[in-house]
Amino acid sequence: MPYDTRLAALLHEPTLQNLLPQAVFHKARAIHKVGNQAVHNPRPVQRPEALEAVRELHHICCWLARTYAPDPAVRLPGWQDALVPQPLQPGEVVPRQELERLAAELAEHNRRALDEQQERDAVDAELQQLRAELAAIRARAAAVPDTHEYSEADTRRLLIDVELRRAGWPLDHTRDREYPVTGMPTGSGAGAVDYVLWGEDGLPLAVVEAKKTTVDATAGQQQAKLYADCVQQMHGRRPIIFFSNGYQTWLWDDLAYPPRQVAGFYTRDELQRLVLRRGQQQTPEVRRIRDSIVERYYQKRAIGSIFTQFAGARRKALLVMATGTGKTRTAIALVDVLQRAGWVKRALFLADRISLVNQAAGAFKTHLPESSPVNLVTEKHTEGRVYVCTYPTMLNLIDQTDDGVPRFGVGYFDLVIIDEAHRSVYQKYGEIFRYFDALLVGLTATPREEVDRNTYELFELEPGVPTDAYELETAVADGFLVPPRVQQVDLQFPREGIDYDQLSDEEKAQWESIDWGDEADERGLPTRVNAGAVNSWLFNRDTVDRVLQHLMEHGHKVAGGDRLAKTIVFARNHDHAVFIESRFNHHYPHHKGHFARVIDHQAKFAQSLIDDFSQQDKEPHIAISVDMLDTGIDVPEVANLVFFKPVYSKIKFWQMIGRGTRLCPGLFGPGADKEDFRVFDFCGNFDFFHENPRGIEAGDAVPLGVRLFRARVRLLGHVQQLPDLDPEGRLGAGLIDGLCATMSAMNRENFIVRLHLEAVERFQQRENWEDLRDDDRTVLQQEVASLPSELAEDDIASRLFDLIALRMQLALAEQDQHSLERSRQQVVEMAMLLEEKAAIPAVRAQLGYLAALQESEFWEGMSLARLEDLRLRLRSLAPFIDRKKRTIVYTDFQDSVLAVREQEAVYMPKMTGVQYEKKVRDYLRSHQDEAAIGRLRANRPLSPDDLAELERTLIEIGADDGQALLANLLARSGAPSFPWVVRSLVGLDRSAAQAAFSRFL
Repeated sequence: MPYDTRLAALLHEPTLQNLLPQAVFHKARAIHKVGNQAVHNPRPVQRPEALEAVRELHHICCWLARTYAPDPAVRLPGWQDALVPQPLQPGEVVPRQELERLAAELAEHNRRALDEQQERDAVDAELQQLRAELAAIRARAAAVPDTHEYSEADTRRLLIDVELRRAGWPLDHTRDREYPVTGMPTGSGAGAVDYVLWGEDGLPLAVVEAKKTTVDATAGQQQAKLYADCVQQMHGRRPIIFFSNGYQTWLWDDLAYPPRQVAGFYTRDELQRLVLRRGQQQTPEVRRIRDSIVERYYQKRAIGSIFTQFAGARRKALLVMATGTGKTRTAIALVDVLQRAGWVKRALFLADRISLVNQAAGAFKTHLPESSPVNLVTEKHTEGRVYVCTYPTMLNLIDQTDDGVPRFGVGYFDLVIIDEAHRSVYQKYGEIFRYFDALLVGLTATPREEVDRNTYELFELEPGVPTDAYELETAVADGFLVPPRVQQVDLQFPREGIDYDQLSDEEKAQWESIDWGDEADERGLPTRVNAGAVNSWLFNRDTVDRVLQHLMEHGHKVAGGDRLAKTIVFARNHDHAVFIESRFNHHYPHHKGHFARVIDHQAKFAQSLIDDFSQQDKEPHIAISVDMLDTGIDVPEVANLVFFKPVYSKIKFWQMIGRGTRLCPGLFGPGADKEDFRVFDFCGNFDFFHENPRGIEAGDAVPLGVRLFRARVRLLGHVQQLPDLDPEGRLGAGLIDGLCATMSAMNRENFIVRLHLEAVERFQQRENWEDLRDDDRTVLQQEVASLPSELAEDDIASRLFDLIALRMQLALAEQDQHSLERSRQQVVEMAMLLEEKAAIPAVRAQLGYLAALQESEFWEGMSLARLEDLRLRLRSLAPFIDRKKRTIVYTDFQDSVLAVREQEAVYMPKMTGVQYEKKVRDYLRSHQDEAAIGRLRANRPLSPDDLAELERTLIEIGADDGQALLANLLARSGAPSFPWVVRSLVGLDRSAAQAAFSRFL
């Protein structure tokens, strides 16, 4: 039997997949879906649907009969409705004689079953002979054309029936299916709409055109539109249009938007809202933005830009707003106007952390209480008009049902707002945005030039051109944010590391007494600790003490200068943060451990600490953070930031700077407002970003399961393209078995899987793995690999070893000697560690093999098959290897301050040459009516004054670097003069071009 005896797994078991034609498989799957509905949905399966499932079973029985009957040419009986038992009428009872007859039949059936059981052993003895005969029969069947009509269209209708029932449509009236209409462009003018979805008022809400599963759903667009025309003419209301093939569903509200693919069908309430909105929707501009929510010009401008976007039938918008400029308040004002204008009934605000959700929920309750905000993290069953939630919580809530219908249907929300929209969010949670068919607004504090191209693509925008932007430099110049005052403090140990030879005799003695663990050399001692180790696993008392002393002496003070202002210390890791807290408590015991606290993901009740820190006069006043307060925390009283760790991501760096930029009137006393904030950089971060303006962004973390799936697909591609790599075919077959097992365990009831159902079902059939094409591997790598699977996972150590082995196999197949050697060394090291576990019987059984693979001769003439044998032998032993844990070292060496530098001009995000050229083009395009630019377009010369003014304007576009950027643009263009460059960017008008061409001729 297969590893999993659930019907879903059995249907996709590889040997069965090799036998079933695709049409028959779809019928089996449809029966399975109806069965699931009967078991898991509180609403009973209706008789027509049950009868349709039995009809599909008849088709399957026909296939079984013609495939396995001794004579495949025998004509099989068709379906006969007359043989279907009719249900009893109300008040009708079964006659006694009929009951006695049925009882006798049951007794006879039981007797025959007992006889069959006794004969089963004899049947098993003949199994081998029967298998041989069966193969011959199937070969003869293959030679005879299959004339049975499997009615693929019926299968498709059943699949769509199930999806409509999932959205709460019972389809229990004759008018729901095959609804007759007149007015079609045919000879008779008659037609039949596959489905009509009706409102509570008896009028049609939507029509559904169903296409075959093997046909693109968009092939039904025009037919659906014609049906909608007919239904509108008959009932006086324009219905929403759906067209679907069972896998892909499209929605077309053709009075407002072009067609768009959706994740499923709308519920009745959602469709009713969509249709009724047509007569109630107002232009958002007519609804005044409330000054009580937002009053700043750039916030209202941003909302206006979104209005313009939405009014133009575009459904997505992206706002770039510097930290502290009121992104959340802007979002609240946007929701308010759209709700009052009839565009939005329910809105969803998503953030990636609970603290940010709590903050946003509080802001909505303060500024828009009439929207009844709901925090779904804590109020999962409350109803409202604005919902605030984390991404993981929403992922779990989408599949929940209420009386068999999803609580959050495809059209439940009219507006979805994404806080901090960037690549990592949509890579992890992008399926949420694809599920909800809603207007989409993204908020980000990342400078527009740093927002990655994929984010702009998600919002269907040109790279570098968000819907609206209001960035840090402008906000500081406008007086809406305060600037940082930076002091760079160079400490010797974090900058240069620690050398044993440079220590005092007393410190050398301390060095020699330390347990260095794996850092020791053959003498038992290291001779040097690099700068990267300081504050990572080596913590020096004097280094931390000097940082704290500098902060307490030079940081902003409040309460008449008696208390350090609210301060965030960015620590390198949890151990570092705990050490900083302990040193502060050592030097300032009178604060009784309350003044400085570690706030990170390991702290219990971290949110209560954040809440206390957010209150001006409440302890703690120093928050020692590890990644938790780098973004999103909104505490205007923060006046000191301590960079006690290196930062390489430019995006993260400016998010951290943003913790201090907010205004805070009266922070230092009546009339003494916060005018700047102090930044103490002890790790050379500002120097790094001066030298590396774009920073170094970390790669996206890919889950282990995804990496394994992709590696197996890559390896399978190699062995299929080069059969000599797998002469016996065992490796390829094993790879397909494992990949099919992962696919079979993908739950079709999971909304993420449903969004990719066509690809999932395609590759749940083993036959589609046998000869993968390039486009197949692309779909598997990019679309399928990241889908959730419920396949039971082995120990993580075993799976990590699988990945090492797969990388070795790929390196061998791709002749990558460097990667192969690196992985070989890992395996040899693991073998040496396993030899230390010889007391474990499973390890002891492989000792000879472990010793052999440590010899160079073992690796000579290596093949993929031998590497696969190595993987299978050692993967179960990998969990026995002890995980290395780096020894934490505490020292008390005297550090020294190398330099203290005040930095007046803080490095702001720079513009690249490409971005500058784009801005210049945008300016010239939008100012074509100006005299100087008009003369250039007309190919007429400019006066010296015109040239000078135009040059000044283009320099101003590049801000502080404008002179250099313009010079670079001139150099790259290769044009002979400044006017030539500008003319090449702005272009000639048609008449000027024709005149120039005539003169040339």
